[in-house]
Amino acid sequence: MIAAVKRWHAVSAALLFCLQPAARAADDLAGATRELARKTAAFAGRGEPVSVAWRNVSSSGAAAYSQARSAFELALRDLGNRVTEVAPVAEIHLTLSENQTQYLIVEEARKGDDRQVWIASWKRADTAPPANGAPSATVDKRLVFEQPEPILDALLRESSLLVLSPSRVALYGRENGQWELKQSAPLPQKTWPRDLRGRLRANGPGFQVYLPGTACSGNLEPGLTLECTASDQPWVLESGSHALLVAEWAPGRNYFEGHVTVQTGARKTVAPFFSAAAVEDQGRQLWLLAMLDGHTQIVDAAFEPVGGVGPWGSDMAGTEARCGGGSQVLVTKAGDAREGDAIRAYTVVNHVPAPLTAPVDFPGPVTALWTAGPTSALAVARDTETGRYGAWLITVNCGS
Repeated sequence: MIAAVKRWHAVSAALLFCLQPAARAADDLAGATRELARKTAAFAGRGEPVSVAWRNVSSSGAAAYSQARSAFELALRDLGNRVTEVAPVAEIHLTLSENQTQYLIVEEARKGDDRQVWIASWKRADTAPPANGAPSATVDKRLVFEQPEPILDALLRESSLLVLSPSRVALYGRENGQWELKQSAPLPQKTWPRDLRGRLRANGPGFQVYLPGTACSGNLEPGLTLECTASDQPWVLESGSHALLVAEWAPGRNYFEGHVTVQTGARKTVAPFFSAAAVEDQGRQLWLLAMLDGHTQIVDAAFEPVGGVGPWGSDMAGTEARCGGGSQVLVTKAGDAREGDAIRAYTVVNHVPAPLTAPVDFPGPVTALWTAGPTSALAVARDTETGRYGAWLITVNCGS
């Protein structure tokens, strides 16, 4: 199956069409590459010379990778086009990738100032192991803690657990395999916005609490202490272990208003967004922003738009498990999650997100998703049957 988009910065339509799990793929490699070659020849012009460059980020071995290259270039020659590095009319860049059910070829074609992007896919055999023996990636979930009161965030340390609720910060210790309440500190009593969101962030031996219009700092030694002030202090958003973004909260709302400060200190302005995550794409850092309209905008390190995808859910977190050729972003599903939600890991290649793992299901809506470590995130989900809130540790594993 082929999807075409006229500009590289407008890839969202192709992604919607090609990368969904239920999308219909070609039956085999030959069918996918023939259609891709036909699109390429029409773009370059029949009989015109083109240059072709490849990159493999799939688990396919050298033989399968060589087969994909040969099939595409043979189909292109059958259409009368010559593959050469000498005075090509068009430059073709192809990336071989994969998800749980399909192999993918992402092509960026350049001809002067014109750009086009196509994605070809074909079905992979469910029972066939990766050709080079590489392990498949999975998303694992582990219930850490649950309670009747809403959980905004949780911070897991070696032998303790901090839980942020609308009314307090609670410190738990492990006793006989169970979390036991040790201390708690109340939060200021005020009228919170609807769909309250909050963030716990480790700060050396202490911690910080971010709430709309409120900033708190706390310590755990010699005991739990918490000091809060009315403040519009920007939130520090971490993604993985290296990427940071400082974002200003929209007063009285449950999203960020769009004024951000990047790690270079430069201030940028984008449209309001719910959450943000950083990923690495061919050695370059990109940020993904979950916008209010349900779509996700992709921006470069300077926060200039380079692409988009959607619809996704409004919560995302970045990790650095190095599966699929780069870092990953964990994303909730789009649509009504009252009957159940899911989190899935994606990788980004040439500004194009592709599913890296199968979805992991939850018994109700995911109400929060924050980076918890280099390869993990903390998700909060409300069980629609019991009404209880659970804090789940989500880990991306490159092994099966």
